[in-house]
Amino acid sequence: MKTKLFSLAALALSLGCICASAQTASSLFWRADSIQVNEIVSQEAVQYQRVGHHGPAVENSHMALRVYFNDSGAIDIYSKSGEQMELMKYHWYPTVKQQAEEGAGCDEYLVGKTVGPGGIALWDGKEEIKLVATKGRTARAGKTPKGSYAEIISYGVMYKGEPVDISVRVDVFDGSREARVTATELNGKKVQFLTGVNYHPGETLDQGRKYVAVWGVHPSDVSQNPIPLGAGLRFKPRKFGPVETTENMLRIISKPAKSITTTVVAASTKEKTLCDQARFFAYMKNPRKAVK
Repeated sequence: MKTKLFSLAALALSLGCICASAQTASSLFWRADSIQVNEIVSQEAVQYQRVGHHGPAVENSHMALRVYFNDSGAIDIYSKSGEQMELMKYHWYPTVKQQAEEGAGCDEYLVGKTVGPGGIALWDGKEEIKLVATKGRTARAGKTPKGSYAEIISYGVMYKGEPVDISVRVDVFDGSREARVTATELNGKKVQFLTGVNYHPGETLDQGRKYVAVWGVHPSDVSQNPIPLGAGLRFKPRKFGPVETTENMLRIISKPAKSITTTVVAASTKEKTLCDQARFFAYMKNPRKAVK
């Protein structure tokens, strides 16, 4: 019994260096007034330019994730050092000075035309179906008993000739550096969900039976001095088909389901723990053997 207790204590200590400091927050507001709200209901399905950080956002200490308020179904990453909450302070876009003097994070992950890390589209058996909402869209963000969440609901997405309503929800939890993505068809219909992690030329790809991961520098978009970033997705293999490597995605497609869940992990050289490719890939392979 003593040996077992010691092993559990050692495990807790090894994981503690990775997640103990993480807390959570969420953010949703119209850019016109910057007033925080819990919900935005819009018959106009694309409010990408009018909503702060282009959609509802959520964070823990190591990353922030936003869900785009448009038809893309994409999730995007804001990379952090693991030391502070930043959504309310910087609204996703810190200045170069704030990054240098205040340790602010960076918006350097480039989703492009993909669903990004853990974002959602549908699959009709032949091709990707974006979440084109014909009956409006709702955004939500707020606290939960164990953390914070951000959600986009797309109404009237045409799928195999019928409309479906798709929720993409991101939950983060106090004490964890990871995020859970839940995609649901709200009327109980079974669909095939498409997700994965996107990548760019020059990045290193890694995959296992239960995860996909990428590491590297994204093309210069917001930053002129981009840093290496990591993004990974863990999933339940029995719920999905095999991993497919496309020209810009490590892609997985679910078996027909009413709902799926995956786990998003992000890292960068701005932090001290999973600050390089080897450590990040090792964590994705087995978080219980996380580097101290």
